[in-house]
Amino acid sequence: MITSVSNQQVKNVIKLQKSASQRRKQKLFIVEGVRLFQEIPKELLVQVFVTEECLAKHSKLLEEVSYELVSPGVYRDMSDTLSPQGILAVVRQLSHSLRKVVTGAELGEETKQIPALLLLEGLQDPGNLGTIVRMAEGAGITGMVLSRDTVDIYNSKVIRSTMGSVFRVPFIYVEDIKDAVRFIKEQGITTFAAHLSGTDFYQSDFTKGSCIFIGNEGNGLTPELTALAQERIRIPMEGRVESLNAATAATVLSYEMLRQRRGKNS
Repeated sequence: MITSVSNQQVKNVIKLQKSASQRRKQKLFIVEGVRLFQEIPKELLVQVFVTEECLAKHSKLLEEVSYELVSPGVYRDMSDTLSPQGILAVVRQLSHSLRKVVTGAELGEETKQIPALLLLEGLQDPGNLGTIVRMAEGAGITGMVLSRDTVDIYNSKVIRSTMGSVFRVPFIYVEDIKDAVRFIKEQGITTFAAHLSGTDFYQSDFTKGSCIFIGNEGNGLTPELTALAQERIRIPMEGRVESLNAATAATVLSYEMLRQRRGKNS
């Protein structure tokens, strides 16, 4: 049993919890909790740390998994949650190409789906991003493109908010968002900017390949990215409300896309 935080494995877990640069460098991230542990694809699992109490309760979950026992005190130092459940995993980061995220297929493969994409620019709130990822799975979003300055999807708060959807919704961070938009357009996908100056989104056709741009929580989309969109759309508002929070707006627009596509196929 590991009983000291000076243990190198423990030190590395703490680094991965606290540092996005370490997560990028090592291409690893941390997953905590029993439910999320069950969502991890086995091929991505690197290390598992568990307390004796958790092992006693969930021994079947760990029957075919190698693990390290850690003392409750050490586990608390490793954990990023207020109520630690006693199980923590080091996991390999996922890897998708822009083509795979946008079209659903790698080069030379046949595209099997009509793209339903979200492009996120500069989101900073971990809860917002995690909520969007979870919602994206529910709404049938086929892929997500994220600007490099968007909050790290492997942040532990984001991972918890996704409730496992992070393993099932293809995503990619891009260095040049404009280049990514150009590629998206080249695939015959219509681009929509969520913008206060847009037309009501109910008037838009999302039944074909579509990509919706969602901007920063405080400032929205940059003028440069807005200008690249083929259409500007807005969610109509009553009262004094000007706009919705980024995750809520993404949800409303994504489910309209799903509604239209289900109607077309019924």
